[in-house]
Amino acid sequence: MPSKFTSEFGNIIIDEEVVAQISGMTAMECYGIVGMAARNVKDGIVHLLKGESLTRGIAVRLNENKASIDFHIIVEYGTKISAVADNLMSTVKYKVSDTLGIEVEHIKIFIEGVRVDKE
Repeated sequence: MPSKFTSEFGNIIIDEEVVAQISGMTAMECYGIVGMAARNVKDGIVHLLKGESLTRGIAVRLNENKASIDFHIIVEYGTKISAVADNLMSTVKYKVSDTLGIEVEHIKIFIEGVRVDKE
């Protein structure tokens, strides 16, 4: 369900896809993240998603101008996963709130794999 804002100039409707795109671009700037992984992994094989399909690794749910975001990521080998996750959560919360004015209530991070080198 899209997020709606009303101002003196009219209505603003923000789709979940927009939140996913901003979240994906922000996540790729975070240290230790190699890329997004496909959300629907049925056979246990994780695929690293390319830049144009970043949003396939992100699920966004909007409810009354509050967002819940799920990330399926691949991290770089040798990084501390808790530090990567903390950095991702704080950076995405700030960026989505600052850019769109939508509060991020929950962020879930699913580590789908570890890569030795960044591609």
